[in-house]
Amino acid sequence: MTADDPADRQADRPGFTRELFLGRVRNDLLALPGGDPRRLDPTEEQFLSRLRDFCEKEVDGAEIERTDRIPDHVITRLKDLGALSIKIPERYGGQGMSSLCYHRALMLTSTAHPALSELLGAHQAIGLPQPLALFGTEEQKRVFLPRCVREISAFALTEADVGNDPYRMHTVAVHDPSTDSYVLDGVKTWTTNGAVADLLVVMAVVAPAGGSEGGMTAFIVEAGSPGVTVEHRSSFLGLRGLENGCVRLHQVVVPSGQRIGEVGAGLEVALAAQDTGRLSLPAVCAAAAKWSLLVARQWATARVQFGRPIGEHDAVAGKLAFIAATAFALEAMVEVTGRRAESGDTDTRLDAELAKLFASEKACSVADELVQIRGGRGYETAASAVGRGERGVPVEQLLRDVRVGRIFDGSSEALRSFIAHDLVESHRSPANGHPPVPFGGQTHENSALGSHVAFVERVSRLLADRLALVAAAPPAALERQRYLGRIVDIGSELYAMSASCVYAAALDGVGDTTTALADAFCHQARLRIAELLERLDDNGDERDREVAGRVMAGHFTWLEERVIDPSTDGPWIAEARPGPATGPNLRRVVPATPAEDTRAAGS
Repeated sequence: MTADDPADRQADRPGFTRELFLGRVRNDLLALPGGDPRRLDPTEEQFLSRLRDFCEKEVDGAEIERTDRIPDHVITRLKDLGALSIKIPERYGGQGMSSLCYHRALMLTSTAHPALSELLGAHQAIGLPQPLALFGTEEQKRVFLPRCVREISAFALTEADVGNDPYRMHTVAVHDPSTDSYVLDGVKTWTTNGAVADLLVVMAVVAPAGGSEGGMTAFIVEAGSPGVTVEHRSSFLGLRGLENGCVRLHQVVVPSGQRIGEVGAGLEVALAAQDTGRLSLPAVCAAAAKWSLLVARQWATARVQFGRPIGEHDAVAGKLAFIAATAFALEAMVEVTGRRAESGDTDTRLDAELAKLFASEKACSVADELVQIRGGRGYETAASAVGRGERGVPVEQLLRDVRVGRIFDGSSEALRSFIAHDLVESHRSPANGHPPVPFGGQTHENSALGSHVAFVERVSRLLADRLALVAAAPPAALERQRYLGRIVDIGSELYAMSASCVYAAALDGVGDTTTALADAFCHQARLRIAELLERLDDNGDERDREVAGRVMAGHFTWLEERVIDPSTDGPWIAEARPGPATGPNLRRVVPATPAEDTRAAGS
């Protein structure tokens, strides 16, 4: 880890989420600066205006959906606009803009078509720019960051047998002292941007040698190097146009100068890059909820059944209220957490993890409710609706696209476990015995929101008591993943409530609508929390574990009879055999035409 690595400083900075689960509601850690938080620097606003104009006039989302491909000219124009270098410092040729601007850019591009935001996010959040910013040497930054302004990067970590458990990695890097280089061999799966990347961040295991313990290590690999082959372009339920592929590395020579960080620090590099980029997905989820609100409002007004607009029917009204309140909460989480992360004065790692967990879960619920509001039209493709002479509204596409959020960038189940582990360890630390801190952030002088703040404080102390009991119990208690998962879910609701109240207080120029939305969301969240609290003690977890064990033991195979299994033959997990590629290289090279106003590196 480098001396100025933000991850190294987090231990000395308080964070809202950690404090929340310790029974201390520190809304002062969410406080926003004065002024309307929706406003950005004028240069950033101008950039976003150009990006919006491009998305509206030059991006054909239906074409991307139909062809499963982002056209070359669209990628080239994104480069020209500087969309690949939003956060890269100006001295390296980038835009040098804030994370807030980056999140807004993802929101715009994801609603034009999510393949665009995935391209930008995989490049800037976990691709080469982020690991270099955190762990790279000045020489590495000088050489590679200017290239990242127009060249696409990808992060190659996952393997067929490596999901949330990176210690099962098989890709190896063997050091050759005669040339001071490494030789990489292995196969990476589901590498987003891998099919179009110019540069790869590859995680590989270095064997112990010369007093070094070895371990997982990060390397910069030229995608066009001999031995690098894109063997397969993956296809998914949603996210058509995603350039995700399987990358084979066979005897790929990488100079030692292209190692990021120390030998064995690869997991640290990967986790730190993920932590800083964790808000990318919540931003996309917030955009999905905002678009869902637009469609739901227009459709619920236009569609008339039984003599009145369907939005006036109670069953639909409840769905509209849920979508509106959730869209507000998701935007609040992204804006509040984003600004705090940008300031760097608080530890927002757990905040961002909770935001990712909450946003990905709620985006799926919002999309599902939107499909239900649209009825048969929600299940029909936009192209089919156009063929019938109606407006093409890609609601079914939204449902397919947002579903991956609960899997990508740490599955919901894994995140709950990781967060819970961190929280239990916090309770075991003797340094965390301070008394509760009263609310010190922003909120309306409003009894409705004030009651919600008081609710958050009460439940926060209850969660702290529960976690303290777990921390004092034998380690076997940590196997209660669903119990701890409910505690984490309650905390995510409390965090969203707090962010919503702070955001509502900070917004201006929109009358009482912010209070109405924050109040509606908090009431909905409190109902969900009440159910989760009840299930902490009244649940069927033990019985479910017993039934699951019998399922895996084959006790109920009779229930699987009298159906057809359409699955093909083959292994459940492909064996990644090292060696040379046996098929064509499917890598797609996007022409790198120069930008119209390229900034010289080092200026």
